[in-house]
Formats: sequence, C-alpha cells, structure tokens
Amino acid sequence: MSNWDLMMPGMGLTAIGLAGLTLSYAGIAHTFIDGMHALTGLTMFVGLIFLAAGILDGGVSTSNRAKATALVILSISLGFGMYAMGTMNTSNFTVTLAGILMAIAFPAIVFAYLSMKHPSVAKPIGGISAIASAMGIIMWVSFGIFSAPDTYMIPQEIGVEEPVEDITPSGPIFAIEILEDSTIEGNPDYKPDVAIVPQGHTIQWTNADSIVHTVTSSEGFGELFDSSLMNMSDIFSLDTTELEIGEHEYVCSLHPYMVATFIIEEPKEPTKVIIPTGAAIPEDGQIYYDPEVIDVTIGTTVAWDNVDATVHTVTSGNAPETDGIFDSEMMAAGDVYEFTFTETGNYNYFCTFHPWMVGTVNVE
Repeated sequence: MSNWDLMMPGMGLTAIGLAGLTLSYAGIAHTFIDGMHALTGLTMFVGLIFLAAGILDGGVSTSNRAKATALVILSISLGFGMYAMGTMNTSNFTVTLAGILMAIAFPAIVFAYLSMKHPSVAKPIGGISAIASAMGIIMWVSFGIFSAPDTYMIPQEIGVEEPVEDITPSGPIFAIEILEDSTIEGNPDYKPDVAIVPQGHTIQWTNADSIVHTVTSSEGFGELFDSSLMNMSDIFSLDTTELEIGEHEYVCSLHPYMVATFIIEEPKEPTKVIIPTGAAIPEDGQIYYDPEVIDVTIGTTVAWDNVDATVHTVTSGNAPETDGIFDSEMMAAGDVYEFTFTETGNYNYFCTFHPWMVGTVNVE
C-alpha cells in the first residue's frame, strides 16, 4: 500500500515547485527570477522524490486511492505546463529544458519498470544506456553533429542594441581635482576648494587620489547630485544648467571632513579673442591675436575665433614647448575654441603651426 506520510509532503512540495516554476518561466517574477528558477526547481524535484517514494512504498500500489492521487498530480502538472507554455511563456529555453527533463524521465521510468519486472535485464540495459549517453554527450560537445553546440541545440538570444546615452558635456568644462592624500584630515582636498562657475558650464571632478571618493551634495546628502564611488582617475560630470544661482556645498560621503563649495553665477558672455586675417604671415605691424594680452577674473571663459583663411591653434606654453593646460588642436577657418580659466595666474599661449603668433591671458 502507499505511504501517505510520504505522499502528503511530496504533493505539497511538488505543488509549490510547480507554481514557482510557472511564475518564473512565465516572466512574472522579474525581480527574483534567477532565485526562483533554482529554488522552485529544487523544491519540485524534492517533492517528486517524496511522492514517488510514497507511491512505491512496499511495491507498486494497486489501490484506487494511489492511482487517483497519481492521476490528479499528473493532470495538475500537465495543465500548468500546457497553460504556461501556451499563454505565458517568454523564455527561449523552455523547449530545451523540456527536452532535457524528458531525456531524464523516460529512461528512469523504463529502468524502474525493468528493475521490478525483469531485474535480470535491468543491469545490462542500464550499462548500455549509460555508455550511449556518455558517447552522445561527447559527440555533441566535440562535434555538435556537424554544428556547433551553441547553435545546434540552444536557442540564441537576439541582441537588442541599447540606446547609447550621450554623455558629452553640454557646456564649457570647469575642472576640479580631488587631490592626492586628501584622505588625511587637514590636507588640501579639492582644487579649487571654492569654485566660481558660470551657470551652464559643466563641472568635472577628477579623482587624482589612490583612494575611493565621492562627490555628494550636502543638500539632502546626495539629493541634488551624487557621483557614487569614484576610483582613481574616475571623472564625475555635473551640468549646472538647471542648478540654482548661489552657493552649493558638497562632501565626500566616505570622508565627511572633505568639504568644498562651488558658487553658480549668472552666465556671462565669453571674452572674445580674434585670430585676424593674415595672422599666418610674420610681418611688422601684423596682429596675431586680438587682443594679444587680456586680463580676466577666475571663472571667465575665453573664446578664440579664427577669422583667418588658414588653420591655427591656441596652445598653452612658450613656443615651441607646450605645458598641457589647454590646446585647441587644429582650428579651421571659422572655428571657435573656448576655455574656462579656473585658477589665477599668467597663461602664455601660441600657434603650433605659426610659433611667432603668441598671446597671454592674465587671470586674477
């Protein structure tokens, strides 16, 4: 007779597993689908073991109650499976999974029947089947039946090209550096520590330290902006177009003693410098940058406009040596190059193609 002490938990576990598998493979449980796959699959197979042990306890049961129970479980399984596959299935691997399960289940049923009815032939048939299975796996992996395994059996996912977010800064760059050894309390942490930024500029923080940092707004502790973790050489950009005019404090959430501010000012028109016609010709009285020397305040953007008919550059340094602070690269006729000066100092520059063209920006 059947053992109902084993059959009852078997039916319960199997039912839970079937329900979980239906939810998972139908694509309903998106947030924990991988865990549901593993957990419900394991639960269902454990339930089937209990159920099989209960039905076969003491031999194959011939009672009507055991037969009815087996029929009910089989009907529920087939009903759930057919409904899920027909209406809710979103997985590309359902057919493969069903094939693997049938490849395991059918030989198991045959071997179980032979073991009970014809035990003398069960062993050699089992050995032959095991060898055949091993050879089949070897052939599939090695040769793929003249087709690679990844395209022969397993359906391939069709790649969907994700839209690429444009992270190009929308305005001139205002650079701030997270300084090396800034984790030591009392050391300089940000450069500049107080930044004056015209509205519309993009602030870029670069982590020059070997320690992880963040750039987190003090307002709401990250509600206004938050870089998340920044490793060495990482860059965090902040578009100031939508920020309110005024002072904004920020900290490193990992090292809260690192505090700095930036002040958003009304946007100002860039200070213009013209590269005039004929600047490529070295002759007395020729103006190369107009004006050649300008005085600006910190945070000012200077715009160089090439109105000449040939290419030029605006490159910081003393010709022919560059210092790497700014470089327009090649400017064709009509091009404009902008650079925002964030630190005080005297900045000499020249044209790399025509090194007699020199100018100076004095930042106070």
